[in-house]
Amino acid sequence: MIEEPLPTPDEAWQRMLEGNRRFVGEAPEHPHQDVSYRAELTDGQRPVAALLGCSDSRLAAEIIFDLGLGDLFAIRNAGQMATDSAVASIEYAVELLQTPLLIVLAHDSCGAVRAAVDSTALNADPLPPHIWKLVAPIVPSARRVLRRSGGTSVADIDAELVGLEHLRGTVAELLESSEIISHAVTSGRLAIVGAKYRLADGLAIPVIQVGLSDPDIPTLVKEQSK
Repeated sequence: MIEEPLPTPDEAWQRMLEGNRRFVGEAPEHPHQDVSYRAELTDGQRPVAALLGCSDSRLAAEIIFDLGLGDLFAIRNAGQMATDSAVASIEYAVELLQTPLLIVLAHDSCGAVRAAVDSTALNADPLPPHIWKLVAPIVPSARRVLRRSGGTSVADIDAELVGLEHLRGTVAELLESSEIISHAVTSGRLAIVGAKYRLADGLAIPVIQVGLSDPDIPTLVKEQSK
């Protein structure tokens, strides 16, 4: 088993940023992908971060952050939803693996967000039940964005703003729904970063953070989750 000490939340986020810069700059190192390292992982894991991301095929998280085997505890579903199974998986990483960082990764041109926005139209065709159940939590974000814009129809809803609203809401929901996650943040051993991945240039842009000491990333406040 790998015995390297776990990084602090700030060190973990810095490592993620450096990996993303390598990916964007076409200079990836492809760490921890050799046979010997694979063998070392047979007895356990110590991921540097947990990540709740979208299932979109363009968001291969280990590639985006230039990571390898054992580096990332990844949970993915359409629209990076805080489902019961997602929250339980994150709690496992935080409580049992002592993972110091949780990233919630959204992206532009998200199909789940688009489906939620389109479903707000009065004449919208009904979605299949399982898909509707998944994307329904995004609908309130779409309605808030519409209300703030002063618009009156789906055409007035900016889907990218909806995606950011949903991202902030997901971070807030994780803190509110899980005592394990919230306690780890308040005790200083876990930080959460909500980031948006840009498909065109490959950058993961931090949008919101809880528990990091970096003052340049916005801090979560109650108003952002309303």
